[in-house]
Amino acid sequence: MTDFSVELQCPQCGAPAELEETERLFDCPFCRVKSFLVGKSFFRYVLPDNAPKDADLIWIPYWRFRGMTFSFIDNDIRHRVADASIAAVQSSDIPRSLGLRSQTLKLRFLTNKENGQRIKPRLSLKEATDVFQSRHDAAKAAYQCHIGERVSLIYAPFYIDGTLFDGILNRALSGDPSRIAELTADRPTQEIRFVPTLCPACGWDLHGEAGTLALACRNCDTLWQAGGRELAPLPFSHIPSRDENAVYLPFWRIRADVSGILLNSYADLVRTANLPRAPQPEWEKTPFHFWSPAFKSAPQSYLRLGHNLTVSQPGESLSKKLPKGRRHPVTLPVSEAVESLKITLAALVRPRKNLASRLLDMHIRPKRALLVYIPFKEGHHELIHPQYKVAVNRNMLKLSKAL
Repeated sequence: MTDFSVELQCPQCGAPAELEETERLFDCPFCRVKSFLVGKSFFRYVLPDNAPKDADLIWIPYWRFRGMTFSFIDNDIRHRVADASIAAVQSSDIPRSLGLRSQTLKLRFLTNKENGQRIKPRLSLKEATDVFQSRHDAAKAAYQCHIGERVSLIYAPFYIDGTLFDGILNRALSGDPSRIAELTADRPTQEIRFVPTLCPACGWDLHGEAGTLALACRNCDTLWQAGGRELAPLPFSHIPSRDENAVYLPFWRIRADVSGILLNSYADLVRTANLPRAPQPEWEKTPFHFWSPAFKSAPQSYLRLGHNLTVSQPGESLSKKLPKGRRHPVTLPVSEAVESLKITLAALVRPRKNLASRLLDMHIRPKRALLVYIPFKEGHHELIHPQYKVAVNRNMLKLSKAL
């Protein structure tokens, strides 16, 4: 899997620039002004066109999504990485998929200045996802979820000159141009917004890596995330460490109501997961929390980290300040972590007999979420936390940025 590249202009000086798909922090190499890219729901892009200058372009939308898919099949959890594109209009006159075009061509952010007619999507994202799932025997799964899903809408150029033409290759297609001409035009959409990376609380410069979803203010010890089209505060804490070389990995700690199963306290967890521990009276009063990585990783690592941290239930005293050590960027929003709670629960429950029939009727309603930075000891090839019995491969963390 590879990110696609996006061409853009600096909103401050107009200089040309290029970003990777996963990057949200834009640092102009000319005027040195930093901006954070925010948009409504998902980003929209256009592929470059090579059509004749007098051609009336028709921009056809395609859903493109990638991420991890987890399925509960035959009392086992299976996972894979998904990367697919599907036409957002139901028509046999155009290619069903973009193929590798989004990876091999440089895209641009969609603006209201594009020449030609933009077609309105008729296939919703959910319908497109259902089509993709049907190709992979999703019907066999008692439950399935998609984590770390990056969704975008990509418009591909076509034009009609007696027949239907591909606007990228200028190659005639076998589709009926009259049916393409009957597709509904889309209304203009709002463009992405470049938000200055200044702390809304104190006006200090915000910091973060290019692909982060959370920007930090070192002056007033705050974190900020995209909230709609502006920056919103992000509640956080960290577990203090005496190790000055510790690397802090971000995790979501989520308190939730679970229907169909008693899971309010740590004692409930011991009984539900059939842990080899004798429940203590004080455990009945210790609240249960789901724990989920706030960063992308390989599917098996993501599942293992969520399982081990949820079983361990970190209970150390938390500091509400930013940790002094190195912090791994937040690359997975809490909304995606919430999607993984049911699969985390499936990994916990012992025995799993008859669990498949219960998963569909089970509802998990999140109540509160907190971003917690947990210190890991740096080894030669791994980041290790002996107490929680987890290790994260450092190379895997680097490669996971493309998920």
